[in-house]
Amino acid sequence: MTVYQVRHATIYRYRRPVSFGEHRLLFRPRDSYDQRLIEAVLRVEPEPASVRWIHDVFGNCVALVQPAGKATALRFETRILVDHSPQAAPEFVTIDAARTYPFSYDREDAVDLARLIARHYPDDADEIGQWARRFAPAGRSVDTGHVLMTLCYAIRESFSYARRSEAGTQPPLGTLHLRRGTCRDFALFMMEAVRALGFAARFVSGYIYVADRDGNETLGGGATHAWCEVFVPGAGWVEFDPTNGIVGSRDLIRVAVARDPSQAIPLAGTYNGSASDDDGMTVQVNVTTRDEMPDTAWVARLA
Repeated sequence: MTVYQVRHATIYRYRRPVSFGEHRLLFRPRDSYDQRLIEAVLRVEPEPASVRWIHDVFGNCVALVQPAGKATALRFETRILVDHSPQAAPEFVTIDAARTYPFSYDREDAVDLARLIARHYPDDADEIGQWARRFAPAGRSVDTGHVLMTLCYAIRESFSYARRSEAGTQPPLGTLHLRRGTCRDFALFMMEAVRALGFAARFVSGYIYVADRDGNETLGGGATHAWCEVFVPGAGWVEFDPTNGIVGSRDLIRVAVARDPSQAIPLAGTYNGSASDDDGMTVQVNVTTRDEMPDTAWVARLA
C-alpha cells in the first residue's frame, strides 16, 4: 500500500486580457478496491465564478469551472492524495469459458459491451486486425491472458515512444504505419487491435508514478498518462499499459475511463478572443510518494 501525491498545474497565457467560457476538468481519481481517494484540492486563478461537479456517462467525476472576469493568464492547479494498493501480478483469473481464446461474452455482458467491442476507426484493408491476429493464430485455442499480454508487450518492444505537444490522438492506422506515438496513441492502438479480436476495450486517463525519473525506462511520467482496459470474464476490467508493458494497476493512478480518448481529455475549455491572442500553455505534473514530498511543501505551493 502506497500513498501517492499528484500535483498537476496548467497555465494558459494570452497576449491581451480575455474572458473565458466554461472549462471541464477530469482530475479526481475513481475510487475502487485498488485505489482510495484521500483528498482532492482544486485552485483556479483568477478566482472562478462557479465550480460544480457532475458524473459523466461513464461515472467519471467532472469539475465544471467558470472563470470570472478577464485575464492574461488562466491557471489550474490540482492536488490529489491517493491510497494505492496495486494489482501488480500479470496473471489474472478468468472463468473457465474465457480461459482460452477465442471465446464469446455471455449474452447479458455482450449487450452492455457492444460499443466497446466495435472498432471505431477506418482500416479498410484490416491491417490492424492482421497485426493483432499474429498473437492469436486461427484454428488454435490460445491462453487468453497470453494473447493479451504478448500483444501489449509487442507494442512496448516494437513501437517507439515520442512525446507530441499537439492535441488529440493520432489514428490507430497511423500509429501502425509510423511505429511511433505517445502513450495515448499506443493505448488507442491496443484498443483497436484487441477489438479486432473481439475483446471489449476502453481508454483510461490518469497518472503514472516513476520512482526515479533520472535514467528510468518508464515512459509517460511528467505529464498525464494513458493506457487501456480489456474486459475479461471472471477477471473484469484488466489494465494494460502498452507504453511500458505494464499489466495490472502497478504505478497507475486511474482518473477517467471512456469509450474513446476524445471523451477523457483532462482539461478543456474556451476563451473569448481571436486565435492570435493565444500565447501558449505550460503543463507540469509531479507524482511522488508521501515520503518523498512532505505535506508542508504542498501547503506552500497551494497557498
